[in-house]
Amino acid sequence: MKILYLTTVLPSKKTTGGEIASQSFIDALQHNGHEVLILGYQRPSSIFQPKHNEIPIAQKHIETEKSRLYPMLWMSLGLLKNLPYSSAKYYSQKYINQLKTILKQENFDIFIIDHAQIGWLAPFLNNKAKIIFIAHNIEHEIYLAQLKNSQSQISQHIYQRETDLIKYMEDNLARTATQVWTFTEYDASYFLNINQATKIFHLPSSLKISPNQSVIKHFDIGIIGSWTWKANKLGLNWFLEKVYPHLPTNLSIHIAGLGAEWLRGQYPNINYCGFVPSVQTFMAQTKVLAIPSISGGGVQIKTLDAIASGSPLVATPTALRGISEYPSSVIVAEKPEEFALYLVQLLTLNTIPDICAEAITWSENRRSKFFADITCAINHL
Repeated sequence: MKILYLTTVLPSKKTTGGEIASQSFIDALQHNGHEVLILGYQRPSSIFQPKHNEIPIAQKHIETEKSRLYPMLWMSLGLLKNLPYSSAKYYSQKYINQLKTILKQENFDIFIIDHAQIGWLAPFLNNKAKIIFIAHNIEHEIYLAQLKNSQSQISQHIYQRETDLIKYMEDNLARTATQVWTFTEYDASYFLNINQATKIFHLPSSLKISPNQSVIKHFDIGIIGSWTWKANKLGLNWFLEKVYPHLPTNLSIHIAGLGAEWLRGQYPNINYCGFVPSVQTFMAQTKVLAIPSISGGGVQIKTLDAIASGSPLVATPTALRGISEYPSSVIVAEKPEEFALYLVQLLTLNTIPDICAEAITWSENRRSKFFADITCAINHL
């Protein structure tokens, strides 16, 4: 089938967890023989030559922290168009015009709207084709949680508006869509109340699984994430404030990912690596991985990648959201003391090769099921 895939940012560089998830769906659709054309923005800081089936709409700032005065423009546009802030930053006449041009030139069997934030594109689509809405999270619940934690009246007003508008947008999109694709049972249970054709997909790891690859371990504990995202930063702070004091001071800890430059020189046994060119290499080089997530929604991609790397890991219950069954390489810890204890215990474990093999098999099986589930969903449109 011929599919038009509408998304926020062209995901092939897989810069964030959301982009990794989007690319997983694109890869699966192409693997199953479908022709997929992708529309989306590019970040000004990450311009790349698009693939033959990618159409960049324009360069666009995305992350609020790096966007200087753009948040004020997004807020103004949101008020003008009655859009949530998280949606206004993706809104542009360029996107609408590009979509209209493509629809005049080509016919599609399926439209995929990837992310609730671009639900404003739905009215421009041809009613004859099927529409799939990929819901990465229950978006309004994320802002509702921030509303509950807000102290000032201004913040409460902003988050209340965001909660109400994004809920209207994602609910309306779910009603319009032929199918809704979700990542977790929790998310699916919400959207099933709106659209009975809601499907659950167990996302695979984004890594290329190498069962025979042998990597030398260079450090004891590894942590990786995009620290510009508030939910990830909260988890890192929790680890440093609550878990780190319970760890032996002779352990070497490496932390990778953009946005935590403030870490340099703050702790004697912590090495901040910044951006690393290969997530897979970093994960494979650590003896034990730590995933200290304490907030957020949807499936955490880095947890799936951590499992696929073969390295044992300690994770919070939040880090395992949407992953109901996992291999024995994963240990769950909620309390800081337990988290630290399990990290130390895994460092002395002598059954790592067996655990590694089990984790890789688990990841391979998950990927195969994901591809099969995509085929089944498309066949039932």
